[in-house]
Amino acid sequence: MKETYRIAEKIIQIDSLRQEVHDYCRDYRFDGKPDFTVRTTPADMEYERERAAKNDMAEGRPIQKWSDGYLEELVVYRKIAEKMPEYDTFLFHGSAVAVDGAAYLFTAKSGTGKSTHTRLWRELLGSRAVMVNDDKPLIKVSDNGIIVFGTPYNGKHRLGNNTAVGLKAVCIIERAEKNTIRKITKAEAYPMLLQQSYRPADRAALAKTLTLIDKMADHTVFWRLGCNMDISAAELSYHTMKG
Repeated sequence: MKETYRIAEKIIQIDSLRQEVHDYCRDYRFDGKPDFTVRTTPADMEYERERAAKNDMAEGRPIQKWSDGYLEELVVYRKIAEKMPEYDTFLFHGSAVAVDGAAYLFTAKSGTGKSTHTRLWRELLGSRAVMVNDDKPLIKVSDNGIIVFGTPYNGKHRLGNNTAVGLKAVCIIERAEKNTIRKITKAEAYPMLLQQSYRPADRAALAKTLTLIDKMADHTVFWRLGCNMDISAAELSYHTMKG
């Protein structure tokens, strides 16, 4: 099953085993000559199934039985992420919200509350706050700036838009009883940037990804937010980071 999509300015042909993949990506359909093609195979599916089981065991969770459709979505996005560094773009795990044409990217360890915090921004700012991607945006790094892209792969609640927004700031979230925020250095932010960026299996793509992370870090303002899950946390982070 073949369909063509435009994701992060690249035209991508997806050759899949199942229709669910194309249903998932339908908002990004595009007619044009592909920049590249990703194909899924039964071997890819088995690899993804084994990887998911290992992750469950490592986290101490019961091994979940994922549907073939869901596993193939993971296969497709992993293959896209392996290819995108060729185009100065990499996959990042975070929740990105745009306000007045600027993107704010929140990241943290899993379960900390990234999505909850961006939801509070939407409650605080109403229609001014637009979700770019609630889970795995693509980030393009160039001499003209850093752009955050919406993608079909936007989390379990499917919060995101087919859009591209310039990055204003990256904020690392930590749980705290009292809301605090401070600007941090590249050196302080770097371990989390590395942890939350997709690291390709291909050596050349990995080397390019590390270069892109470094370049992004050199041209980005970083913050560390200690927050509770109250609207006051959103008020503090927004009014501080907007400058």
